[in-house]
Amino acid sequence: MRYSLLDLSPVPEGFTASDALRNTGDLARHAEGWGFHRYWMAEHHNMPGIASAATAVLIGHVAGLTREMRVGAGGIMLPNHAPLAVAEAFGTLATLYPDRIDLGLGRAPGGDAAVMQALGVNPQRSENFHNEVAELRALLGPVSPDRQVRALPGEGTRVPLWILGSSMHGAQVAALLGLPYAFASHFAPAALEQALEVYRRYFKPSESLEKPHAMMAINVFAAEQEHEARRLRTTMQQAFYRLRTGKPGKLPAPVDKLSDVVPASAMPALDEALRISAVGDPDQVEQQMRQLIETYRPDEVILTGQIHDHRARLRSFEIAADVMTRINARQDAA
Repeated sequence: MRYSLLDLSPVPEGFTASDALRNTGDLARHAEGWGFHRYWMAEHHNMPGIASAATAVLIGHVAGLTREMRVGAGGIMLPNHAPLAVAEAFGTLATLYPDRIDLGLGRAPGGDAAVMQALGVNPQRSENFHNEVAELRALLGPVSPDRQVRALPGEGTRVPLWILGSSMHGAQVAALLGLPYAFASHFAPAALEQALEVYRRYFKPSESLEKPHAMMAINVFAAEQEHEARRLRTTMQQAFYRLRTGKPGKLPAPVDKLSDVVPASAMPALDEALRISAVGDPDQVEQQMRQLIETYRPDEVILTGQIHDHRARLRSFEIAADVMTRINARQDAA
């Protein structure tokens, strides 16, 4: 099973966006050496703790620092952009880095109403998501000199498209268009099982894909000792609580006692939102990862984890890669 990495280029408290982007480059180089198949970044706007707003620019940077690993968007929020502009940007990336670029597409705005207004986005454009995905696929598809509008560069690159989502809508679009599907289970797992079932049941083969291919996102917080892994996780728990209460900021430092900064009343919702996680020492993470894979039967997994300290973040993903290698070895031997 392929394992990939989702990096939001987090900006930890006490550091700058420059530090975050430098950390992304360092993590990407390590990730390639650890066997990660894809390295994805996501479009978020007006968030002090995330430095990946100009996602296509950052993809080009990471692709230039690595050699073989696929690099892409997980994802681009299509309602924020004209399909032609996306086709030209990712067609350029695919021309620079042939057969290495992925394009995951979402229909959420990647920000609030003020962000949408600043971007000049009509909120109702998301209702046309299905048609805009189809248009984008055509722009990146076979060379067509007769088209009135062409993506140059872009046409003929056939950049692989993925549909992202956390609800039934994305699953339905991916199934009807015959595209691979990635579920945002790392922060919105409520519809995970139902969405995967809908995607697999209604999938229609296409030139892009003969059979369903589903990827699920899993948070990983791994360390040599369980107590340290659980402490690392408090960073993401704090960040998610702050986001849900309208107080987003830079990535907070971990704490020894989460109850000191997050009220008990908020914990049930927080635990549910982040339940697709593997936390602990290497053996515990392997057991939890194995259970998640057996339960949901993804074709691929993408791992993420908001960790304040860069060295601890590197070690967590290194452990995760070792875990996936062991899981794959055991499956091959079975």
